[in-house]
Amino acid sequence: MEAFKILYSVLGGLGIFFYGMKNMSEGLQSVAGDVVKTAINTVTKNRITAVLVGTIVTIVVQSSSVTTVMVVGFVNAGLMNLTQAIGVIFGANIGTTITGWIISIKIGKYGLLLIGLGIFPLLFGKSNKARQIGKILFSVGMIFFGLDIMSNAFKPLRTMPEFLDMISYFSAQTYASYFACIIVGCILTVVIQSSSAMLGITMAMATSGVIEFHTAAALVLGENIGTTITALLASVGANITAKRAARAHAIFNALGVLVVFSFFPYYINFIDWVVPGEANLRSAIGEFDNVAVHIATGHTIFNVTATIIFIPLLGILARIVTKITPDHGVKEQHHLVMLSDPSTLVPATALAQADLEMDKLKDIMGRLYALADELFITGTKKSTAEIIMKAKDYESITDNIQKEVTVYTVKIMESPLSEKESIHARGILKEVDELESIADYIEKLITYSERTPIKKLLKGEAKDDFTKLYKDVKDFYTLTIDQVSSSTIDLSVTLRKSEQLRMSAENMRAKHLERISTGDFDALTALTYSDMIVALRKIRSHTQNVAQAYS
Repeated sequence: MEAFKILYSVLGGLGIFFYGMKNMSEGLQSVAGDVVKTAINTVTKNRITAVLVGTIVTIVVQSSSVTTVMVVGFVNAGLMNLTQAIGVIFGANIGTTITGWIISIKIGKYGLLLIGLGIFPLLFGKSNKARQIGKILFSVGMIFFGLDIMSNAFKPLRTMPEFLDMISYFSAQTYASYFACIIVGCILTVVIQSSSAMLGITMAMATSGVIEFHTAAALVLGENIGTTITALLASVGANITAKRAARAHAIFNALGVLVVFSFFPYYINFIDWVVPGEANLRSAIGEFDNVAVHIATGHTIFNVTATIIFIPLLGILARIVTKITPDHGVKEQHHLVMLSDPSTLVPATALAQADLEMDKLKDIMGRLYALADELFITGTKKSTAEIIMKAKDYESITDNIQKEVTVYTVKIMESPLSEKESIHARGILKEVDELESIADYIEKLITYSERTPIKKLLKGEAKDDFTKLYKDVKDFYTLTIDQVSSSTIDLSVTLRKSEQLRMSAENMRAKHLERISTGDFDALTALTYSDMIVALRKIRSHTQNVAQAYS
């Protein structure tokens, strides 16, 4: 009966803890969504920057698993290379140590107070930000309340002979015992799929006096290995670079644990020296108050030190995972991978990923325009057939991106969104559709040269008129995209410029009809030229729609 009471109390406390962690993560991301977006957009090849981004994002989302799974998705979408991904993963390992410090704060008795303080703005707040702040307070209260329940549930185990006999092997200060604890910590984290939850359980057991500090520290090392399973699972079915990123995470954590394991007793002594107070000292009320701070300190020292050591070796680690995960020569198409269901991600994070995929689409659009420039403006050594084939390939990629971004964003919109996030999601749907349409018309412009040779099609005054309109439409597109990306669009100016371009296109068609009457162009050439003007006019129209997407 006593064992059953302990079991349901622990499960209940763990459930409350889990729910609190999930909601705190959602609240933090909603409040700091712009921080997440900015951080992700600043990832560069600079390894220090990548580490800082990983740290910041993980602190905000309060889950290294969310960050590493997100990284696997970015790599699979071709938005991040392997070196950048490994750097962000290093940072995620540092950022996740904040969770340990939050848990180590001994305010379990104030959990209900925080729940009480948070529930009113959560339910009655007039603004979304007020509701999210209430949600954060409420969630933090649930975290501490859940930990308090677990800690109290574990206390009877201190005097239960059966449990003491079972755990005696893991409590021994021998390398065999340390290794066993690491394995147990790893397995339980794999099962629970949350290193934060396992860290909470470990701290609850330690503060209750069920396990001593050295046992808890070994369990935490195992948890660092177990947490890599989430990214490994996310990489199943992903491209080769995403698999390498996930395996780099596993190798990095496993090697770090192996190094610390080799001098584990000295590692424990060092933490005891760094943190004031005896770890296993019981307070007057029977709690082991100091041990939680010792565990959090050990967790931080391990992850920060491992990252500092591995940063200079980042390139070597990338080469190792490249060697053990070879590319078998199968051509892979980057795509936005659905990392399970986007509704399981917080909207701020999911929308940031969609934005990065949109950046990839804009890059493809730039390549399409470059092909058109070669054909109509600058000239090229490539054959027309080669340019047409490349244009069709790029247009096919834009179709794929448009389809996947649309599906992904619609799934995001199934989750509760703030007003700002709803506008953002609708804007993405509109913009991706318009950009794909522009890509269609650029490709048509290029493929019209199959119908009529360029030299026959563009000559004399007709060439000058087309070149001017083409450049004006392209400049209009480039300026609009830049202004939309930087949120500096002036819609009235954009609409006025769009109307001017429409009138220019109409005048061009009228002038060309006059040329046809003089016999300078045969019927097929005249039709092709007219179609090209229509294509430019359509590009102008869809560009205008892009400007209106987020309004």
